[in-house]
Amino acid sequence: MSPLTHDLRACGASLLAGTDDPHAELLALVWGPRFDREHALGLWARLSQRQPQAALPVLPQLLSAADHFDTLGAPAQQRLRRLILRHRQRVLM
Repeated sequence: MSPLTHDLRACGASLLAGTDDPHAELLALVWGPRFDREHALGLWARLSQRQPQAALPVLPQLLSAADHFDTLGAPAQQRLRRLILRHRQRVLM
C-alpha cells in the first residue's frame, strides 16, 4: 500500500462521513495537479465540530496525504482519479 493510500484510508472514513457524496469530495481533493488543502481543511473543520476528539489524529494524516499526492507525477495522479471513479461506480451498482 502506498503512503498516500495509507493516509487516505486512515483519515478518509471519518473525514468523509456525513457527506452527500464521499467520492465527489475525494475527487475534489485530488482533481487538480495539487491536493486541494483548502477544501480538505473545510472537511476537517466540519469533522472537528462534530467530533473534536476524533478529528485530532485526522489532521496530520490529511496533511501527509496532501504532501504525498503533490509528489506524484501526472500519470499517477490520473490513475488515482480513475480508481476513485471506478470505486464510485462499484458502490452505486
